[in-house]
Amino acid sequence: MKDIKSILKKRILVLDGAMGTMIQRHKLEEEDFRLGWFEDHNSPLKGNNDLLSLTRPEIIKEIHAAYFTAGADIAETNTFSGTTIAQADYGLEKAVYDINYESAKIACEVADEFTSKEPEKPRFVAGSMGPTNRTASISPDVNDPGFRAITFEALKVAYKEQAGALIDGGVDLLLVETVFDTLNAKAALFAIDELFDERGISLPIMVSGTITDQSGRTLTGQTTEAFLISVEHMDLLSVGLNCALGASMMRPYLKVLNQNCSYGVSAHPNAGLPNEFGEYDETPELMAEQIREFLEEGLVNIIGGCCGTSPDHIQAIAKLASNYSPRTFGIHEND
Repeated sequence: MKDIKSILKKRILVLDGAMGTMIQRHKLEEEDFRLGWFEDHNSPLKGNNDLLSLTRPEIIKEIHAAYFTAGADIAETNTFSGTTIAQADYGLEKAVYDINYESAKIACEVADEFTSKEPEKPRFVAGSMGPTNRTASISPDVNDPGFRAITFEALKVAYKEQAGALIDGGVDLLLVETVFDTLNAKAALFAIDELFDERGISLPIMVSGTITDQSGRTLTGQTTEAFLISVEHMDLLSVGLNCALGASMMRPYLKVLNQNCSYGVSAHPNAGLPNEFGEYDETPELMAEQIREFLEEGLVNIIGGCCGTSPDHIQAIAKLASNYSPRTFGIHEND
């Protein structure tokens, strides 16, 4: 397979869109999340979308194919909550390896099918590693500010298991995404680095933070520049932003990354902000028009969509991105 680092310097790569948006279209019920694997499990499982890679793999395969057909170069695995920490809420810690391994296999199978049809446009699979539902930097108890619900070591162990299973499943790169607490992300990066050393391998790594509001800070209070400084010691493929904001609101913070980041820069914003029903109303055309400014200013190397986006959004973004050159960035030792 062609080297994604070299491709990234020649053209803008397109990341896929939301997984949850597409899953919701299937109007699945509790039994869909149990089929063949968890039929006797004693806790409700509806909404635990990562399980569908095991119980309804044909749906996940169809979603990946839809995004590749729309023009995506990179598919994210269906593993956003694929850690023992996140799955503990369902009592499914023991299912974590299978969730990640099978999710990676499904995505890689679809990517290989598309690459074989269009070898000039190789498709890649990014192992999605979400932030977990715990924070290492903030106390969940206002009466005990020194309390932490999770330790760095526990996060490292969980991320290491997830990364190992994703690699076993064949992913091309790892994506530490939706980072609201950089200490969590640093645990993930530490785990990945340790795993690479133990296995004698190396894969490209993307890191993507989330700015929670127009203050320009993460949930734990870091500015965009501080977030970048906290992770740039690693040899990364890209640093970027996703979720929380629509494209128009994300632009100022992408400009900060563009000015300071020596790696590639990625962005996969939401389809605007959610309405009173929690739904996203921004059309593909409107979202693409806002992203046009990113491209005209040369702010990004990787562009895609997060919450509320669909293959229609990705198709509009991919069509637009094909007309622009990627952001230029520095060359590193391992390039």
